[in-house]
Amino acid sequence: MKEDFTDFIEVSGLLNYDPDTISKIYKKNPKRLLKRLWQTLIPIFAYLFSVGWDKLTGRLKNEQQARFRARELTNLLVELGPAFVKAGQALSTRPDIIPGILLEELSELQDQLPGFDGDKAMELIEEDLGNKIDNIFLEIDKEPISAASLGQVHKAKLKNEEVVAVKVQRPGLREQITLDLYIVRNIAYWLKNNIGLIRSDLVALIDELGKRVFEEMDYLNEAKNAETFRDMHKHNQMIAVPKIYKEITSRRVLTMEWIDGTKLTNLEEVKELGIDPDKMIDIGVQCSLEQLLEHGFFHADPHPGNLLALNDGRLCYLDFGMMSEVSRDSRSGLIQAVVHLVNKNFDKLSKDFVKLGFLSEEVNLEPIVPAFQDVFINAVEQGVSKMDFKSVTDDMSGVMYKFPFKLPPYYALIIRSLLTLEGIALSVDPDFKILGAAYPYFARRLMEDPDPQLRESLKEMLFDNKKFNWERLEDLLANAAKQTNLDLEKLLDEVINLLFSPKGGFLRNEIVESLTNQIDLIGLKILKNLNNYLPNAIKINTVDANNNLSDFIMYVEPFRNFFEILQKVPNYSVDIFLKRIPRLINEPYTKEMGIKIAKKVTEKGVVRLVKIAAGANI
Repeated sequence: MKEDFTDFIEVSGLLNYDPDTISKIYKKNPKRLLKRLWQTLIPIFAYLFSVGWDKLTGRLKNEQQARFRARELTNLLVELGPAFVKAGQALSTRPDIIPGILLEELSELQDQLPGFDGDKAMELIEEDLGNKIDNIFLEIDKEPISAASLGQVHKAKLKNEEVVAVKVQRPGLREQITLDLYIVRNIAYWLKNNIGLIRSDLVALIDELGKRVFEEMDYLNEAKNAETFRDMHKHNQMIAVPKIYKEITSRRVLTMEWIDGTKLTNLEEVKELGIDPDKMIDIGVQCSLEQLLEHGFFHADPHPGNLLALNDGRLCYLDFGMMSEVSRDSRSGLIQAVVHLVNKNFDKLSKDFVKLGFLSEEVNLEPIVPAFQDVFINAVEQGVSKMDFKSVTDDMSGVMYKFPFKLPPYYALIIRSLLTLEGIALSVDPDFKILGAAYPYFARRLMEDPDPQLRESLKEMLFDNKKFNWERLEDLLANAAKQTNLDLEKLLDEVINLLFSPKGGFLRNEIVESLTNQIDLIGLKILKNLNNYLPNAIKINTVDANNNLSDFIMYVEPFRNFFEILQKVPNYSVDIFLKRIPRLINEPYTKEMGIKIAKKVTEKGVVRLVKIAAGANI
């Protein structure tokens, strides 16, 4: 008993995940380890034996039996406890490790567990906050309103009568999680060294999981995440984040504002509030994309219980224990990958996966490119707005399982976050497509963001074999215009930047050619008008043509195309062009274009004079 108590004390003081320290603790005090091994390994080996027997007898080839075994594993993980549930959830986002059927079943894994005794919860609150319950709260419900794998929530009222939610961690959770992680890590180590079929580093996966679970168990960290999230979205009047009461928050107790709201999946209740569920979903999608691609700090667990519709029409986020970060390079890389996908450039798409850390630089990409084409070509040809994210990720899972992919931790959480969000949205709209909802955001970022990598991606999107693709510009602008926060002036500046960039030479040449032709036509029209006043003896032979001198610039094809597209954008005004005339005049390329136009117009004039001298019709 003394040994058990010693390792209990040592582990309870372990605030960060450290596999070496954990290993030393349990090697020094093995009794609790042996007891837990007996509780976990017996059911695990019994399950593995049944799966092995099914495989030996060929029964595992039957999809129904394979699904039964996958569901059986899901139930087993729940029975084994929080660490195993978290491990299963982590594996549910790893198509590079787990075959398709098991992946589907693990994705249904929930961390909802029965609550623990309310008296124990009260004792833990007093222990952690160093004060009596009656001195902290006016009243508190001993029965929890909800319980998950790491803790449970109690409703309470402060002395000033503010209503709060108090999240209390399960007693002994850190010790149980640590012991189970130690066991799971050793199982992963054995599998890595003895099962040749497993390519991915399972030990590294468990270590990443351990790091994240330790972060989740630290409610001070969650409080900090909530405040960071609130600050990032304070400009968005449609997003709500509960207030954190830091003075009555500790590592195992989190006190926050009580939020009365309705789960987005409760459609009828949401509608009764006078709120359009589709609008709520759109707010959630746009907020998720902003988290992911602008801030690089995103909510990795947006399940139905963590997203609430409020009476005032706002969307409230709860539970900030599982957050993740994406570097700026990775954010730009993801947008570049979308560009290459839309352009059907699967060769560059495979290189994007190397840059993003999915594939090592030593991997031969040649067989992967046609695999990408098989997965994406039909979906892309239907259009991004019709692309089924779930089916595409399912198909990609097969590719990742077949080839030596290794998913970066941030990507696994992104997929989990987006799939969860799409699942919620599908309960509101069965025809919802998250990529279609996300594409306007990608379009706006491509058009507005000054990031050099995205500038190159925009050029790549708009130029097709060195020819400017007006249809793609129209598509981008049309999608960008769906964004309520589109900055039209900023967008126009980026288009001007593109025009006067080194790669914009082809577009400038189009403008030069079109302007030359229009100026030449004006000259011809003037000449024909003068010709009407000349004596018949010296009149020039002309061919009738209907040329309108008014608004000639609108007859320059690139300008006409651009104006026609831009006029469809909300809040369009000609004033935004007038303000940019000084900049256009002072651009070095403008002078170069003027010289080219003058030279070409002169050449055309000389040719026309030669024709007149030869008596030809003009």
